[in-house]
Amino acid sequence: MNTALGSAPSGPIVEAVDLVRDFKRTRAVDHMTFRIEAGESVGYIGANGAGKSTTIKMLTGILQATSGRVRTCGMDPMRQRVEVARRIGVVFGQRSQLWWDLPLHESFTILAAIHRLDPVTARQRTDLLVEQLEMGPQLPTPVRSLSLGQRMRAEIAAALLHAPELLILDEPTIGLDVLSKQRLREFLLEERRQRGTTLLLTTHDMGDIERLCNRVLVVDQGRLAFDGTLAGLAGTVGARRVLVIDLAEPADELSGIPHTSLLGAEGDGLRQRLAFDASATTAAAVLGEVSARAQVRDLAIEEPDIEDVVRRIYAASRRG
Repeated sequence: MNTALGSAPSGPIVEAVDLVRDFKRTRAVDHMTFRIEAGESVGYIGANGAGKSTTIKMLTGILQATSGRVRTCGMDPMRQRVEVARRIGVVFGQRSQLWWDLPLHESFTILAAIHRLDPVTARQRTDLLVEQLEMGPQLPTPVRSLSLGQRMRAEIAAALLHAPELLILDEPTIGLDVLSKQRLREFLLEERRQRGTTLLLTTHDMGDIERLCNRVLVVDQGRLAFDGTLAGLAGTVGARRVLVIDLAEPADELSGIPHTSLLGAEGDGLRQRLAFDASATTAAAVLGEVSARAQVRDLAIEEPDIEDVVRRIYAASRRG
């Protein structure tokens, strides 16, 4: 029986080198190379059919790569599938690992036995996850009777029961309401903070990416179109931040400020919007220039719309 929950591997948690996956009439993944280090939180995004789920299936040993090399937690996920399963947790938004007709607590008991957790460790870990995800009232409830938000929290708890080094989430918040999404995001942030769990997240919800990830991989038609930070993603296509400035008194338009462009003025100039390139200047520098001309009452910064940035990445990738 396991008495401890996992140990850190040496080297990257995930490594894909020249990875290819062909089906009869299409190439779903086309010579993809990337690596994910321990403790990273990576968003893996792309349009439907871009190759995201196929990549995840190769990382977890569900699909065999046509060519190339993949290592998950330092192991071959096809040849060492059982060992890899002990080191990772996976949640597919449309598939369940829970027993549909059993009370929720029985699913946790069965999964703890599958992962060979000793009774004390299993109880402690289950109690902690139930408390953090606020699932106590649902434990006696059959899984089929849970709401979508309750079931998704239970799925994530099930995936984390054995304290995996790598948590892979494939569309975990699809169909959830705003409150359920927020609860899941807060939990995942805390889990990473406390345990250093590596996160690989595929999603169409840019709020998930912005809130949870410090790095993003963009895939387009099976190829990696971008690998970097969210700020770098915006900078790649020239997306700009916007400084929304409320002035104490009506004023002329704030044109001519270095490295900015005036997007518009409202209410006799009381509110003005200045776009600026974060690689050329800073919000503080722009504010300093504005303050030299007028008294600032309030301000806010609008970040680039990530969905628009991703669309631009796709367009640039296809032109190339």
